[in-house]
Amino acid sequence: MLKPSQSEDANLTSTGGDSDFGISQNKEFIPANQWGQEVSINRDLVKSNLREIQKDIAHSKIKIVAVTKYFGLDAILAGYEAGIRNFGESRALEAIEKIEKLPDDVRQNSTFHFIGHLQSNKAEKVVEHFNVIESVDSMKLARKISEYACRLNKKEKVLLQVNNAGEAQKSGYSKEALRAEFKDIISLSGIEVLGLMNMAPIGAAEDEIARLFGDIREFRDELEKEFNVTLPELSMGMSNDYKIALREGATIIRIGRKLFT
Repeated sequence: MLKPSQSEDANLTSTGGDSDFGISQNKEFIPANQWGQEVSINRDLVKSNLREIQKDIAHSKIKIVAVTKYFGLDAILAGYEAGIRNFGESRALEAIEKIEKLPDDVRQNSTFHFIGHLQSNKAEKVVEHFNVIESVDSMKLARKISEYACRLNKKEKVLLQVNNAGEAQKSGYSKEALRAEFKDIISLSGIEVLGLMNMAPIGAAEDEIARLFGDIREFRDELEKEFNVTLPELSMGMSNDYKIALREGATIIRIGRKLFT
């Protein structure tokens, strides 16, 4: 994912007022969280937004990962109440604090995706608390994840992040580098490689986004054929471009701003 100074919905801003997001004052609000911006979560709005997104993906089996990294427990609980079971976080220590404070039933029945740049020194805690790590971007990190997963007697599900736009400010493998390391990565005993993750450049034209997403799909297909593996997951698309990602073969979309504001 983006390096620590960047984020999934990078253009989300708030001055702390509900009116900034067009939210009616007579709705039920969950108290503003202490982790991110002071944004109140409107449960009814989350349900309405989810219904709209589900209409867009009605004829697919795509999974929605609700990106709650800007918010606190309020967003996770509102998403869970609306029917969401996959949640994405990118700030390791803050995310773990939130997960540990969730009610047992929510925590046990949810799948937590780590979608941010992961430093090796935080990998152990992330493996312990997250079900899927979508942002594996080096052999060093893959080995660390596998090592910690083996200690916990689990097989961590991972996606390999590919930066096919070559953006210097983003983490991720080049296609050439990933191809060179792929055989060693899939041989690690503590991880299960599910597929690839990609993020399009912010502000890119729709045809360029479609080209980049299509390129990731084709690269996935090449890896499957070359290494005789199955990579069922393609995590592509966020609030601004998930419809393009859907057309280009995404199986996971990561939605934050469009769901919660």
